[in-house]
Amino acid sequence: MEVKRIPESTYDVVIIGGGPGGLTAGIYAARGGLKALLIEGAATASQIMVTDLIENYPGMPEGMNGYDLIERFKKQALQFGLEIRSGDVTAIGKAHQGDMDGWEVLTGAGSTFGALAVIVATGAYWRKLGVPGEETFIGKGVSYCATCDGPFCRNREVVVVGGGDTAIQEALFLTNFATKVTVVHRRHRLRASGILQKRAFANKKIEFAWNAAVDEITGGNFVEGVRIRDVGNPDVKREIPAEGVFIFVGLIPNTAIMKGLIDLDENGYIRTDNHMQTSTPGIFACGDCISKRLRQVVTACGDGATAAFSAQLYVDDVKGEAY
Repeated sequence: MEVKRIPESTYDVVIIGGGPGGLTAGIYAARGGLKALLIEGAATASQIMVTDLIENYPGMPEGMNGYDLIERFKKQALQFGLEIRSGDVTAIGKAHQGDMDGWEVLTGAGSTFGALAVIVATGAYWRKLGVPGEETFIGKGVSYCATCDGPFCRNREVVVVGGGDTAIQEALFLTNFATKVTVVHRRHRLRASGILQKRAFANKKIEFAWNAAVDEITGGNFVEGVRIRDVGNPDVKREIPAEGVFIFVGLIPNTAIMKGLIDLDENGYIRTDNHMQTSTPGIFACGDCISKRLRQVVTACGDGATAAFSAQLYVDDVKGEAY
């Protein structure tokens, strides 16, 4: 890999991604006196932005929607002097300024930013089912965001695919509009937290198709139904009438630009140590893009704070200012 010279306007740290992890890293970095830049783009848009209700973030018993929470994070970060720019990062390469090693961060718009350290907070995006009809009906009844498209399903029957926290949270939200919500899940029980399960089972608008997998999404100009099969007996099939299908079957980390630069696990998540240091010195990571057990707003914030503190120690060392 060619090593380039960092521009004179080098930042101490460049943070890629504007979700809870990235913005918390920005708050801690800027407050810690680092010259910090956060780059947020469409490719790294946080899933929290379309979350209807977050009620398990400490200190907010009344809950809040994801967009408003992110706006609070951003306001706080800007108050401490974090610089925020829009753009999708397309590549990261090694660079140097004088005798200091660093990084060159490039965006699709052609901008180049120098950095002594980089914090990757690129998040993840929703996994698709990969069944016939899914791609055909995206925007025509197939959705990955109940908050965005739920109001279009007023007085209609819909299907939610998945059994985790997000699937059940979104199924509950959809009952505000739909006449019936059928949750299709591959197992005989949910993975969602107990309180969400309790609410879902108590909601008369929600029904469950257990041990079931989606074979096809059907319709004409718009979605009209979902064909499912029994996981244990594939010959047993049926069709559920529906005018909307909301899919929440897991995440794929947004880490393509990091391949070959740092170690990723078998699912593409970034491997970090307890200090959020990746396998490559000077590159740290936090939030939903890293390999970990729990992906929640509160854990992303903790990751971000740790990543920023670790980056600060690293930058001080590079500058010869370590305490």
